[in-house]
Amino acid sequence: MKVLVGLSGGVDSATTAYLLKNAGYDVVGATMRIWDKNQQFNLDEKAKGCFSAHVEDDIEAATKLSRELGIPYYVLDCSQIYRETVIENFRNEYLNGRTPNPCVWCNAKIKFDALPKCAKENGIEFDKFATGHYAKIIYNEISKRYELHKGVDAKKDQSYFLYRLSQEQLSKVIMPLGDKTKQEIREIASKVGLVTCDKPDSQDFYSGDVNDILKAEDKKGRFINKDGKVLGYHNGIWHYTIGQRKGLGVSAEKPLYVLGFDVEHNDVILGFEDENVRHKLIARQFVWSSVDEQIDINCFAKIRSTQQPTPVNLKKIDDGTYEIEFELVQRGIASGQSIVLYKDDLVLGGGIIEKSE
Repeated sequence: MKVLVGLSGGVDSATTAYLLKNAGYDVVGATMRIWDKNQQFNLDEKAKGCFSAHVEDDIEAATKLSRELGIPYYVLDCSQIYRETVIENFRNEYLNGRTPNPCVWCNAKIKFDALPKCAKENGIEFDKFATGHYAKIIYNEISKRYELHKGVDAKKDQSYFLYRLSQEQLSKVIMPLGDKTKQEIREIASKVGLVTCDKPDSQDFYSGDVNDILKAEDKKGRFINKDGKVLGYHNGIWHYTIGQRKGLGVSAEKPLYVLGFDVEHNDVILGFEDENVRHKLIARQFVWSSVDEQIDINCFAKIRSTQQPTPVNLKKIDDGTYEIEFELVQRGIASGQSIVLYKDDLVLGGGIIEKSE
């Protein structure tokens, strides 16, 4: 079987390529180029986020790795669709007082869609696509569906970011690292002498100032409390996120948190910690990853990747829209982020948070 491995220049994808080749697969490596030098972004070239100018270093590392493994290697330009899909969504969401999760859209639209399609268009033949994600894909013989499961390494599990993958995408993907820990992967890479064995983990989407991407001119607005009292002033709602406490520059008898936004009036609403609790939310653009649509189901949910799953109840509002009520109150629920549903280690599905109360 011929497998195309998405090489990021890091230890995880490198070890994925090694494990598959060692298991007898015919492996081909490819790196997607998402950074376009012609883009008018004032990004720090030393920034090590996923979206930054260090892509050339990643390509160099992936090239060396491919030589070590003796596999063909290609660089595929996905910068235009990345800009149109991920960057524009990121910009529009932030400017409208929402907090997007670019990794979710990048996985669904770019890594597991545009990249393999681009490879096919460039004449690269393969049967399966593989990545170094810490998650598992299992085919359920009873339901006849491909299931997305958590990786065994709880600290590195990436299933939260993959919940929007379709059945078609899951059917074509291999994730060899799902049943291994990060420590095991580094040990394997070190033992066989992979060039990336000591490379640090990549950082977030972007490690610099978000306004480098937004390119929005400062717009004076008010900090207000829930009663409308003016507490201070700021230079634009896009400089803040729900739940933020530091960097507000507003003094009070207790720490203040960002509770929400009045986009129309460019107001940032602040309040104390006990005002930041929420009992339920509305999620839209809902997808069911591993199962058919579930209405009456006992399950758990995460509103951020690092959170421990918490019990919830679902109520369908209309197609693709659900009200999700938490059994335990939550803090810092941000519109634009994702809520992902689990049953044990199985990813049921998820959606984009519209609002909470």
